Amino acid sequence: MKLGVTVGMHEEPAAFIRRVQRLEDAGADYFWTGEAYTADAVSTMGFLAAVTRRAQIGSSILPPYTRTPTLLAMTAAGIDRLSGGRCILGLGASGPQVIEGFHGVPYDRPLARTREIIEICRCVWRHEKLLHDGPLYPIPLPPEQGTGFGKPLKLIEAPLRDRIPIFVAALGRRNVEMTAELAEGWIPIHYWPERAEALWGSSVAAGLARRSPDLPALEVVAGGPLAIGTGLEDLRNFARRALALYFGGMGPPGGNYYNDVMRGYGYEREAAEVQDLYLGGRRKEAAAAIPQELVDGLSLVGDEGFVRERVAAFRDAGVTVLNVTPVGPDPIRSLETVASWLA
Repeated sequence: MKLGVTVGMHEEPAAFIRRVQRLEDAGADYFWTGEAYTADAVSTMGFLAAVTRRAQIGSSILPPYTRTPTLLAMTAAGIDRLSGGRCILGLGASGPQVIEGFHGVPYDRPLARTREIIEICRCVWRHEKLLHDGPLYPIPLPPEQGTGFGKPLKLIEAPLRDRIPIFVAALGRRNVEMTAELAEGWIPIHYWPERAEALWGSSVAAGLARRSPDLPALEVVAGGPLAIGTGLEDLRNFARRALALYFGGMGPPGGNYYNDVMRGYGYEREAAEVQDLYLGGRRKEAAAAIPQELVDGLSLVGDEGFVRERVAAFRDAGVTVLNVTPVGPDPIRSLETVASWLA
């Protein structure tokens, strides 16, 4: 099992450089950076390419609605060249609350879009002239839909690699199945290792049954906040606010995929309560309503024995990249400790 770290440029650039370089020296094999409705991920990925040496650099995630498929392919090829072959293109559909509410574009057919984007990106990276006859992304654009002047093109320069890994953030059963079939990796958020098999196991198995032998074994990227020490119960429970946002506020009733995960873990009544409280403006109460067992299951915050047990649980569940967010009083030392266990 490898070790990944979620990072974002939340401080001034010099401090960010020091932090990621210390994390890389401490044992980080992957850096993941995302975009919800903060800064874009691509600029941070380019920055990481310049200031790190060996860690893989992944987007977690780029939504397919906000860029054309060819721009996604070009972006990954550019970062791959800048980083010396260390780019991972992480895709994820996000949700209608962000896509329609912030980007102002319709949230439609997320699985079909992701499938076509994967096909298009791989064609671009093979340095072939792009011809794609998909219903969502016909390329070149048919004459009746444009000027009629479009023609098949390929990248002017060949990419550094003809196959850049694609990881997909997926939670719904059909999306997980597609990811296991087509992608190099799967990024499930709020992954509870002891209950993940019951929730997603059949979907993963169905996708793997159709997986091409040309693809490597499916990578699974999951983890949570990390801090090792005593007296950290308050820090572990600090995650409740973020969990309440996802489980309670990331979509309306019936349209919150994160809330569906909580229900899938066996908390039907609690999931409904958290959502009702959060959408009703009672956010502290929503956070308090999240079961302690769930908070603990999604965390790597506690004494050394607790964290060691959680790391083992993720490994036993098939996680290949333990992805953590170091927090607490000594985040570098916590990361070094976990890296020593994995080594």
